[in-house]
Amino acid sequence: MGQRYSAPRNGTKLRVIGAGLPRTGTASFTRALEILLGGPVYHGGTQVTLGPEAEIRGWISLLSQWPAKDEGAQQSILRLLRERTLGYAAVTDSPGCGLVPELMQLYPDAVVICTVRDAASWEKSMAGVASASTKWFLRVVLLPVPSMRYFVDYINGLRDAWYCAYGETEPPTRQSWERHMQWLKETVPAERLVFFDVRDGWEPLCKALDLPVPVGVPFPQINDGKAIEEFATKQITRGLVRWAAIAGAVSVLGIVAAKLC
Repeated sequence: MGQRYSAPRNGTKLRVIGAGLPRTGTASFTRALEILLGGPVYHGGTQVTLGPEAEIRGWISLLSQWPAKDEGAQQSILRLLRERTLGYAAVTDSPGCGLVPELMQLYPDAVVICTVRDAASWEKSMAGVASASTKWFLRVVLLPVPSMRYFVDYINGLRDAWYCAYGETEPPTRQSWERHMQWLKETVPAERLVFFDVRDGWEPLCKALDLPVPVGVPFPQINDGKAIEEFATKQITRGLVRWAAIAGAVSVLGIVAAKLC
């Protein structure tokens, strides 16, 4: 997760399409792009979970129509995607990483950069994320929490899209990784596609964007896994606290009603 919601800025041109799958250093990549491009970056996981309800509801609507079955659905998908990404210098993480053709259509001058890591370690990392996001009690616990009350529907939309793209759901395996990499090579012109490991730091990223290396600025190192765990704990706690408040209010009303009878 990028850890903080990023608001769009009027007049900002989208220059980078992040095609890297979740758990490939997308949070560090996002912060690096913010520094280099000097504008807000749309990190999907963060925007959906920390932004206003329009974010998560917009993605649910888009995912319910993907892949497009006709021209009307395709235009609806492009419209919703434009609404979510307009005013950002880049888009990273999921769901954007699975919508590269649509993003290239909207932003024909943008560079496509896919963050990568060791496939085996990615597979292990994704198994943990998949387990955390499919807890049976999430829909009930998160019901009183704005935006997050739609989280299960959003995850279901992502799950369906993932299955359409890679032929599997949870836990994703190296098969998804390899299919994604091959799909990018088949979809994106070679001169427009860059593979980047955040462990390599500024130099290859700045080279891909034809920008100077920031002087005296260390490359961002954000622990995605820790951020996700902390966020999940916080949201579940918020839900339980709100349910406790609701139960308390109901109890008080019950006592008042009993006294009035």
